[in-house]
Amino acid sequence: MDFAQIIQTVAVYAIPVLFAITVHEAAHGYAARHYGDRTAEMMGRITLNPIKHIDPFGTILMPLLLYVATSGAFLFGYAKPVPVNFSRLRNPKRDMIWVALAGPGANLVQAVAWTVLLYVLVATGVTEDFFTRMCEAGLLVNLVMFAFNLFPLPPLDGGRILVGVLPWKQASMLSRVEPWGFFVVMALAITGVVSTLWMRPLMMLTSEAIELLLTPLRLILF
Repeated sequence: MDFAQIIQTVAVYAIPVLFAITVHEAAHGYAARHYGDRTAEMMGRITLNPIKHIDPFGTILMPLLLYVATSGAFLFGYAKPVPVNFSRLRNPKRDMIWVALAGPGANLVQAVAWTVLLYVLVATGVTEDFFTRMCEAGLLVNLVMFAFNLFPLPPLDGGRILVGVLPWKQASMLSRVEPWGFFVVMALAITGVVSTLWMRPLMMLTSEAIELLLTPLRLILF
């Protein structure tokens, strides 16, 4: 792969990725504090400082290596998860749902914000390709994080939401998967199951919903 192309891609995606992971993790911390758990606050993780959330290997090295090795066909990475002690929540089973939803919800809001910015740039005649590509990257990154994290298997947010929704017996059975959940999700992601059967349909549906939501703005601007 052309080295210059790698540099350009990194430059375009750097800000959207930093915002996406930072706001996602901080949102978990804010929600946990709101519902009674101050663990993240005491550890200094309720912050918009990206350095607090970046994992050197999972956030930087792994995605870069995968991008180069697969020519951009497969990307995966992760940030330092915000620590949450669910037993300290006022209503652990119920509040777990809202704490888990906060992260993907933050990504959904950012996806909308990047789309709005793209519309404004186009409407005002900004022709600089770098900025429009950054907005498109911001939309894509946040759609990916939104869909991937909602996959219904612990320790992903979708799994935590499902544990909170299910009756106690089924929730307990599902929660036992968590120690191996990451490896199961990785295997499903590498084989394309997560992407084909979950992420692409959900991303397409979410993208269409954002376009529908912003229809009035498009009519005003264009």
